[in-house]
Amino acid sequence: MDAGLAHTRKARPAREWAGERLFRPAAQLLVPPLARLNVNPQHVVLLHTALGLIAALLIRRGERVRPALLLQVKTLLDGLDGQLARATGQTTETGRYLDTEGDLLVNLALNVAILGRAGVPVTLLQSLILTVDFLWEREYRAARGEVFREGAAQAGDHPVVLGALQAVYNAYFVPQERALDRAFQRRLRRVTGTAVPSLTQRQAYTPLAVNTLSANLGLSTQFLLLGACVLSGRPRWYARSLGVQALALVGAQMWREAQARTVGGAPGPDQPSSSG
Repeated sequence: MDAGLAHTRKARPAREWAGERLFRPAAQLLVPPLARLNVNPQHVVLLHTALGLIAALLIRRGERVRPALLLQVKTLLDGLDGQLARATGQTTETGRYLDTEGDLLVNLALNVAILGRAGVPVTLLQSLILTVDFLWEREYRAARGEVFREGAAQAGDHPVVLGALQAVYNAYFVPQERALDRAFQRRLRRVTGTAVPSLTQRQAYTPLAVNTLSANLGLSTQFLLLGACVLSGRPRWYARSLGVQALALVGAQMWREAQARTVGGAPGPDQPSSSG
């Protein structure tokens, strides 16, 4: 593995093939020159957000080639901002919220460009798919005592800007995260028949296989698929694919419940036995 690539890679238990094999190595080539120029990663976020919005406008106009290409450039830059931030020690809370919410804005614009007003609920479905990936990785790490997200390397975020970004995140993403997390934990308790599942049961409930599935429904894959649909002149096929993706995640949830159901409830190292 390339040392530079490893240094700037976000630590994840499972990798997204499109991001890892196609976009990340290409973005890595841009990290050294941009680092020498002291480019702010947040400016890269703003740039790829703008490119995504332009792609949405071109799709609305019925174009194929230019928006399909712009979506792939946007994806490359979307990986670049994080790599550049980690390589130069410029990770910030503002940058993380800005990246997430910029992607949401682009997704909404793209889906509305394709479907009109129906693009709004489709964007919510897309967000739920991405939130499942977020939660399943968090569950996987928690069951193995691993750190889920490293803290930001830099402080000093502008309080007004950061506060506004946090307010948007709390209004849109947090309710999704809470609702899905409650559902997943309720299902775990139900299939194990205990209010406090053992460490072994929690690990069985969070197999790497489901993380691999959800990771490969990430934004790099989404934009690669959308670009292919746009290029073929059938952008609505992408919206239909989201239903298939959701069904795949439902199937994965049923499978991981089966894994937890077959595991005994002996307490793990983080749980005392009832005998004291």
